[in-house]
Amino acid sequence: MNASPIPAGSPLRLLAAINLRQNWRRLLAIRDQSRLLTALIAGFIVSYLGLSFWLFYRGLQFVSAFPGLGSLLVERLLFLLFAFLFILLLFSNLVIGYTNFFRNRETSFLLTLPVSFQTIYRWKFIESALLASWAFLFLIAPLLAAFGLTRGVPWHFYPATLVLITLFLVLPGAAGAYLALLLARHLERRLFQLLAVGTALVVLTALACWLKPEPLPDDNAELRVVMMLDQMLAKTHFAERAFLPSYWLSTAALQWAEGALSAALFFMLVLLSHALFWGFLSFTKTGARFYDAASAVQSRGAVFGQWEWFRAWTSRRQTQDWRPGWLDWIIGGLRPMPADVRALVIKDLRVFWRDTTQWGQTIVLFGLLGVYILNLRHFSNQLANPFWVHLVSYLNLGACALNLSTLTTRFVFPQFSLEGKRVWIVGMTPLGMIQVVRIKFWMTSLISLLLTLGLIVMSCRMLKMNWDKTAYFAAIVAIMTFTLNGLAVGLGTLYPNLKEDHPGKIVSGFGGTFCLVLSFVYIAASVAVLAVGSPWASRWPAAPLWIQALCTLGFLGLSLALGWLPMRLAKQRLANFEH
Repeated sequence: MNASPIPAGSPLRLLAAINLRQNWRRLLAIRDQSRLLTALIAGFIVSYLGLSFWLFYRGLQFVSAFPGLGSLLVERLLFLLFAFLFILLLFSNLVIGYTNFFRNRETSFLLTLPVSFQTIYRWKFIESALLASWAFLFLIAPLLAAFGLTRGVPWHFYPATLVLITLFLVLPGAAGAYLALLLARHLERRLFQLLAVGTALVVLTALACWLKPEPLPDDNAELRVVMMLDQMLAKTHFAERAFLPSYWLSTAALQWAEGALSAALFFMLVLLSHALFWGFLSFTKTGARFYDAASAVQSRGAVFGQWEWFRAWTSRRQTQDWRPGWLDWIIGGLRPMPADVRALVIKDLRVFWRDTTQWGQTIVLFGLLGVYILNLRHFSNQLANPFWVHLVSYLNLGACALNLSTLTTRFVFPQFSLEGKRVWIVGMTPLGMIQVVRIKFWMTSLISLLLTLGLIVMSCRMLKMNWDKTAYFAAIVAIMTFTLNGLAVGLGTLYPNLKEDHPGKIVSGFGGTFCLVLSFVYIAASVAVLAVGSPWASRWPAAPLWIQALCTLGFLGLSLALGWLPMRLAKQRLANFEH
């Protein structure tokens, strides 16, 4: 069998061609592995695009029909959406770029080859930008299609917006990559972690004060609506600052939709000039900074090492006997837990904390959840109709469950694969692989249970639900927690990727995608079944007792099947693997 020819050209083109070929072969391997599951995932993606397009289309129609202010509200929503997406893309590029530049085995290997540092940086910059931006494109495509349909735009609006979005993505990519180099060069990992956590707390506190709801009059409904809209527009005025790249993108898309092509071309050229300038700097002037930052990350013990007193204190500590850290003290206090189990739990928690990508994305996720919970106060002040109270309560259940599925798919599914080629060491321990997987399930389930129970209780109290409804939704979320963790741990063991050490790439494979699809289907089916069999009345009378019992049994049966069956199959595979 003849080997495939090696593509010729520059080193950057060679790296791109090899990675494209590897990804194409992975796709073919996924197709050959199971055509049924591949068709299921493809159907889910098409269904998501169709459903999201329909929801965006109906939502834009509803907002556009608002008398006098429909067009203004749609435009402000676009400005807000792109402004927040720019911030999220910036942080995502920072976290992914930091890991891809300094915590990646391929980068370490490329640094030993006769390849220029600038070429390595260019390739890693492109790879990080693509990894950070594909979800943005997946989200924004149905929205822009729905917006174009409601506005009746010409056909050239769609290729023009594609060009605008491509230029827009260069800016957070370049800024995030440069910030990653800056932080790696001047900040030690632990100080970086503390700074990131502190910044997130400060931002959430500021948002809590800024989004504080103001009382509205109760006597006149029209006056209440006008005052609420006025407050909302005043709070969102920051998204229309002319120096924001999101403003250039939003204005260009709106002007093109309205037929003002000269104004749209002006803002397109503004985006093009900034993308060319910062892209040129990233491709030509950043290689030396990348090498300095990589050397600092690999050689620096701590950021305070430049001071004599810190070096003296460190040398004294190194001469002393080993002492347990704060994590050892916390987990060590759980005396009923055996010592080998405590060691495994401490190891997994330390690996998670040392991975910048993992806890960085956790901060982003819980920051968004904090903003969501803070804004629930507005719903509780405006909801008076029992139908809307019923609908919002189950939508809140769906939001909490989707957050849980994000946690399990992103952080729990890769747990077994992260053992990597050292998995044989785990198999040789007295615990054995089956017990290790079982411990991972209980550890992740209990940690996520604390988070999700706190989230559902806080959101229910923000919606001013009584305690019986709060306990009902808390019990449902507890069952979903064990189900989704069992699904993620089981599928992560059935479809491991022991050759990859990047959690994001592990999740992007066949098993991670399948886990995400099953999680979404389970959540959608569970929320729908529970809403139909709800014991509380909304617009219609409450369901009969036999329907409530049937819906409850259906939810419990589905939860048991999706939570128990993958774990059972995973244990059987591990038993065969050990023998």
